[in-house]
Amino acid sequence: MFLGEALRFSAQALRANPVRSLLTGLGMVIGTASVILVVTISLTSRDYILEQVEGIGSNIIFAYYASGGPDVAVADADYIKMSDVETIRQELGADIVAATGVMSNFDRMLIGGKEQDAKVIGTDQDYRAVRNIVISSGRFLDEGDVTLRAKVALLTDKLAERMFGNQASALGRVIKLYGLQFTVIGTFHEKVETFGQSEVERETILIPITVLRYFTPVERIDPLYVQVRSPAQVDRVALRVQEIVEGRHRPGARYRVDTLTAILNAAKNISLILSLVLVMVSAITLVISGIGIMNIMLVTVTERTREIGVRLAVGASPREILVQFLTEAILVSLSGGLLGILVGVAIPLSVQLFADIKIPISPLAIVVAFGVSCLVGLVFGILPANRAAHLSPTEALRYE
Repeated sequence: MFLGEALRFSAQALRANPVRSLLTGLGMVIGTASVILVVTISLTSRDYILEQVEGIGSNIIFAYYASGGPDVAVADADYIKMSDVETIRQELGADIVAATGVMSNFDRMLIGGKEQDAKVIGTDQDYRAVRNIVISSGRFLDEGDVTLRAKVALLTDKLAERMFGNQASALGRVIKLYGLQFTVIGTFHEKVETFGQSEVERETILIPITVLRYFTPVERIDPLYVQVRSPAQVDRVALRVQEIVEGRHRPGARYRVDTLTAILNAAKNISLILSLVLVMVSAITLVISGIGIMNIMLVTVTERTREIGVRLAVGASPREILVQFLTEAILVSLSGGLLGILVGVAIPLSVQLFADIKIPISPLAIVVAFGVSCLVGLVFGILPANRAAHLSPTEALRYE
């Protein structure tokens, strides 16, 4: 009954000053909503960054020739060869999904009515899976195309549009490379745009590596890609790739073996720092809201001094006065917190309705926001409630 009465009296007091109560709780609405939105923004940005990085290739290791050393002349045999790719497939077969190599060259061809240089990539059937290549139309290279040295080609979507109007129209058409006729069997694009930072540019032609080998003066795989089965194995497999490549070439030749692990870790650290900064801003908002509640409650205690004196005179204990005013502060904070949670959840859900964006909402953030709103009301309501509870009944009754 005591708590029920405290809640009833608190609700009546808040209803007596609706505008003041609304403005006091507004700070909690903003603060609580900001906590949820901050966590949501942090999770969304983190997932987006990681998706972009992982979209380049899941669990990828890439190796390439660095140099022959400061006192060693570069030799053609130092470059990574197709035989190195095959050796890695055989020795690491249980730990990897696929391994593939890339050779690059250029040739003059007619594009959009003008003759210009076009980039030509030679690779095999594993390249699609390793590099997350998306086929827009037609098909990708298969093992038969590589083994039989088939004169087939794939065009990037942009190049297909320039040459034939659209991707579908490019299928079955014949293009001329290195004086030979190649049949277009498909068009493709990168799952994640790398803006020319990878070997795939906006206008690129892809053919079997066994065919391109005949039109390059030196056999040079650059880079060699390896897709590992598990993220936990990436570092160990990277060391093995380094050992295999270095062991198959002369001493002194240097090779770089890199992974996306460092980039992924950097992205996670950036996301964590961003989250901490935003959470601190939200915490400041909540503290300001709590100070606002405390100030309003102190004013309320002053305004209701005579009421407090009457209650003390008719037998109310200081503890009951303390609980009543503390309950008012918690009600204001809790109401604002609940409305803030609704706002913080409604905004991401509204964005998802109008935009094709996956926005994760953290249940933990909701629980934390609710708990913090209760804590703010409790902490910042103690001082006004304690002041009301320790008023002298005689002085309170004489207060005008």
